[in-house]
Amino acid sequence: MSGADSLEGSSVSSNEKLTIDASIIVVSYNTRELLRECLASTLAECADLDAEIIVVDNGSTDGSIEMVERGFPQVELVRSPINLGFGVANNVALKRARGRYLVLLNSDAFFTPGALSLAIRHMEETPSCGLAGGLLTGRDGEWQPSAKVFHSILEDLIVLTGLADKFPRSRIFGRMNRTWADQSQPAQVDWVPGAFAIIRRSALERVGMFDPIFFLYYEEVDLCRRIKEAGMQVWYWPDVVVLHLGGQSSKKLTSLEFSEQSAQVVLWRMRSTLLYYRKHHGRKVWLAKWMEKTLYRLTVVRNRWSASPERRERGQRHRAMIGLMDQAWRETRGGRISPPHPW
Repeated sequence: MSGADSLEGSSVSSNEKLTIDASIIVVSYNTRELLRECLASTLAECADLDAEIIVVDNGSTDGSIEMVERGFPQVELVRSPINLGFGVANNVALKRARGRYLVLLNSDAFFTPGALSLAIRHMEETPSCGLAGGLLTGRDGEWQPSAKVFHSILEDLIVLTGLADKFPRSRIFGRMNRTWADQSQPAQVDWVPGAFAIIRRSALERVGMFDPIFFLYYEEVDLCRRIKEAGMQVWYWPDVVVLHLGGQSSKKLTSLEFSEQSAQVVLWRMRSTLLYYRKHHGRKVWLAKWMEKTLYRLTVVRNRWSASPERRERGQRHRAMIGLMDQAWRETRGGRISPPHPW
């Protein structure tokens, strides 16, 4: 199985890189209007910093490239003819970046005033920190999971059974998203979402960049795990507030129809799950597959003879999930290989 990309081959020397405070990297795929707002807010946030902004367009067809060229000539634009996925697209920009700190920002995420400067200051004051994240909120201030623990069979079982949502204040059932914790307190954590992350350059030089086996999902989990295994820390800083629309809009399916698009996203998540478990937990990948399929089968049985059309449809959706997991297992050979990109 391939490892992570390295920073070797970057076109700028280390001394030149250290003259810039931060490189802000935005990966975009058909998010023109959100990208416009993201870049405007990022430029305002960088007014008092020596920073650069790099946009990697993942083969958009909605006019995103033309919008950036016309409206933001100061932004470095990297055009990809295909969708490279999250990790590989970020790697393209990371190899070009010249900042002492490398900042990942989703195109649907926006800094609140002073957030970036504060994140840099925290990194300066915490030399043992390799990577950190902040407090993610929706526009209405609704809290989003901003720091998490590493995946395990038990953690994933708790989430998939709904116990995590039912008992969020429990230290046992609320572990995955740390919903039991005081979110106003900074903390060392296992990993933070890639919607916003600030990374010390030396951390990537030590452990490498995103592992290209992941097309979507688990990229930041894997990177944080490697950073922690190398003896560095991952931090959550709640005073670094970032607005993030993705977490707010990615609701559970309300339609009874299990659409082709949603099935594709589920398949991507399952592939990455198997790749991650094989990489970090070895033969436990078999248990991860068995656990998910067992839960889906129980749901199918529970809803098969229900008088409710909605419950019967739910059973049919979970029957489809069993098929998707089998497909993901075949396509990754049990988590041993990554299917050809783009997925």
